[in-house]
Amino acid sequence: MAELAVELRAAAFGSGTSPPVWVLSTATTTARERWLAAVVLGGQGRYAAAAVILGDLRHSADPVIASLSASTLAAHRRQLGGHAAARQLDAEALARCAGGRQAEWAVQLDPDGVDWAGARADALLGLAADALGLGRCAEARRLLERRAGLGDSPSWRTEVRDCWVHAEVELATGRPDRALPHAERARARSSARCAARHTVKSELVLAACLVGLGEYRRAAEVADRAVERTTELGLHSLRWPAGLLAAQAVGREPGPWVNGVLRRVVRWADPVGRALATESSWMPADLRADP
Repeated sequence: MAELAVELRAAAFGSGTSPPVWVLSTATTTARERWLAAVVLGGQGRYAAAAVILGDLRHSADPVIASLSASTLAAHRRQLGGHAAARQLDAEALARCAGGRQAEWAVQLDPDGVDWAGARADALLGLAADALGLGRCAEARRLLERRAGLGDSPSWRTEVRDCWVHAEVELATGRPDRALPHAERARARSSARCAARHTVKSELVLAACLVGLGEYRRAAEVADRAVERTTELGLHSLRWPAGLLAAQAVGREPGPWVNGVLRRVVRWADPVGRALATESSWMPADLRADP
């Protein structure tokens, strides 16, 4: 099973290809392997399969895994438009790892931030993203400042996610020029780690910044590359926003395949995730009527 753990970590945080879905859903044994499998499933847009795993792991005796599982489920809810539901899960994630600095598990470091400091950072960054999605930009900034003031040495994954949320806050407040350096840093950091999924997400944030700056040709190039990579890697959770950005960059309506990918992702969600998606304001009207 050690080989499986290496394969799962490469799929979640590196350039490795994903194991078959049945392996992700049934062949993992340790809590850490199961959490990594859920991360990979979420990247594929298989939210229901991920929710089964994460729902169980939220009650793990290991507070790091319990916290990471709650914040990962929150990220999946947020990706489906459920920012209020994600907020509750991120608060749970923060509570699970609160006050643990003196505990033995709190000093165990992981290269990808699968540790106490990474879990606490994930929870705070998730809460910032939730606040942003709910239109609370000032609150999002305060949460980013709180995370920055923790004094931890952040992992590469925390640094990348921190850049994403900083960029999104600046975009939401109409300052794409300030967002751009954060997006560029995220792409450089994730690319240096050969982290395929994080690099693609960073390129989506970068493309959004370029659209905001009116650099449409460059935005289209970045978004088109992201479409190609998400297709190659089967990252359906990122493939449909990549398609939307690629279309926006050239001023056209997204092709029908974009709605097709989104429809598939919604159908792959669990009932709670599906309901959140169909109630979300960003969901196209025809998909709300027939998800």
